[in-house]
Amino acid sequence: MASVEPTLAGRSATSGMHDPFTTDIGNEARRSGVSWGAVIAGAVVATALSLSFLLLGTGLGFSAVSPWAGEGVSAEGIGFASIIWLILVHIIAGAMGGYLAGRLRTQWTDLHTDEVFFRDTAHGFLVWALSVVVTAALLVSASTAIIGSTAQAGASAVGAAATTGGAAMMAGANGQTEGDATGPLDYFADILFRPERARAAPDAGATDSDRTAMRTEAVRILARGWDDMSDGDRAYLAQLIAQNTGVSQSQAENRIREVQAQMEELEMQARQVADEARSAMAKLSLWTFLGLLIGAFSASFAATIGGRQRDSVHY
Repeated sequence: MASVEPTLAGRSATSGMHDPFTTDIGNEARRSGVSWGAVIAGAVVATALSLSFLLLGTGLGFSAVSPWAGEGVSAEGIGFASIIWLILVHIIAGAMGGYLAGRLRTQWTDLHTDEVFFRDTAHGFLVWALSVVVTAALLVSASTAIIGSTAQAGASAVGAAATTGGAAMMAGANGQTEGDATGPLDYFADILFRPERARAAPDAGATDSDRTAMRTEAVRILARGWDDMSDGDRAYLAQLIAQNTGVSQSQAENRIREVQAQMEELEMQARQVADEARSAMAKLSLWTFLGLLIGAFSASFAATIGGRQRDSVHY
């Protein structure tokens, strides 16, 4: 009983034959688990579809809105349609790119089905991640170019507006006596110094430079603190108004209160616009995040479908 049945490895070693089991394990250890060619191909398709559908959605959105009152789709309708369109773009682009990656990847014949499912899911997720990065880079590059050209085209207009507004504010802060400024504070100063009657001249002895100096001083007082004006500034400003407009002291104080109310209303409107913009950006960010998650799931799931169909093909 000295002869013993040799093992599989012993038979392979003595007979010079290779064990197919150990050969497959060695090949699998040296083989990459990611088919980068399939991943890149799927990402390119997903990126192309995303950009194409985004351009289509932009065209449909601009064709649906109108600057005229009562025409076109409302802002709420455009926002809701944009959210639905954004989610559909992520689903379609992710699913198509993931499916192609699963269908084009190499066939794994020596792996467990769970491992194959995991790798297909990973391929779909990689397609989604790569397409998002490429799409974001392209959108940022295009946006930068558009913003740069727009800013360059309107630099003169914006610079003129900023110079005018800044001149009014600096006149109030530094005591400049430029009477031809057209900033927001100058408008309210005009309200304060409107004469009681169109041809009233209560202070005929005052020169144009004196009136300009008084008006500029009023601008400085408004710039100093229109919403929390001290009693001394209020009384002095009312005195200036009464001397130059022909109204009484009490009427001048009423003008000051009316101007303060108008300026407060403008501030509230600006705060409301800023709050609406903040809320819109928050909603857009959240819905974009949700669309990206849905796109990642679609790409991963579609990659498993494409992988199963790939493995079912036999030559």
